Amino acid sequence: MLPRWSRALTHLSKLRSFNSIDLGKDFSLIHRQSYAAVAPAPAPADSFPPTKSLVNLDKMFWSKPCSLALAPDSPLRVEDPKYEGIRRIVLKMMLFYSKQSKSIRGANVIYRRVLSQVDKPAIYEVFNLEKTFRMTFSLLVLHMWLCLRRLKAEGKDGVELGQYVYEIYNHDVELRVSKAGVNLLLTKWMKELEKIFYGNIVAYDAALLPEATHEELTEVIWRNIFSDDGTSKPDAAALRTVQAMARYVRREVSCLSLTDKEAMFSGNFMFTPLESSSAHSVRR
Repeated sequence: MLPRWSRALTHLSKLRSFNSIDLGKDFSLIHRQSYAAVAPAPAPADSFPPTKSLVNLDKMFWSKPCSLALAPDSPLRVEDPKYEGIRRIVLKMMLFYSKQSKSIRGANVIYRRVLSQVDKPAIYEVFNLEKTFRMTFSLLVLHMWLCLRRLKAEGKDGVELGQYVYEIYNHDVELRVSKAGVNLLLTKWMKELEKIFYGNIVAYDAALLPEATHEELTEVIWRNIFSDDGTSKPDAAALRTVQAMARYVRREVSCLSLTDKEAMFSGNFMFTPLESSSAHSVRR
């Protein structure tokens, strides 16, 4: 873990953990003029205690990557309402169909997908993680990076959409830090978390460069998510779990690269579900 964690999160860890914060209720959109009101709200989350992993990590995340796009008839899809007549005219006058409004709606759905993966008990159970503020924040950053990396591949439009997603994420984190009991010097804490975010993003990107070694991603995941003492490499006891998460990340990167632009921009995709003990079947 980066050294900044010891400064930024020591105080937070003494306060309320993410377990006590309702991710759905606390989440709200950034109010960018009047357009944010058109975006749907995320589903509420349940709290849960950490449990020991009952899966065989050595057999997970070896399957062939596939698109994460939701099927056209999937009940999980989020579609713009089909309005006609005077209602459509009024909404058009209110810029409901503007590029910015569509981007904000899409960004909201994308962030909901991130929360859905990070908020479910499965990811903590599979990787035997304790659900604390620090751990949830680390997983949020990891999955934000996965989305932003894929959006960036679509050029200028993807970068712009990624900025909306980041603003929603940043506002959400600010609410959670405040809920955790940090009301004084909130700006200072947010700046520290922002540094951690960008530091992690740079490290993940570097670990996937062609010249990077295969072990580099494992070491980055160890430092950013698992390590509590600042060590650069995982110990023998944790190596198996960290390697499994590295395989999960590499597979999600490949799956997202196979996911089409429309699915990404509309948020109609889902990360690989971890509820199955094998994590090989992807049902949507």
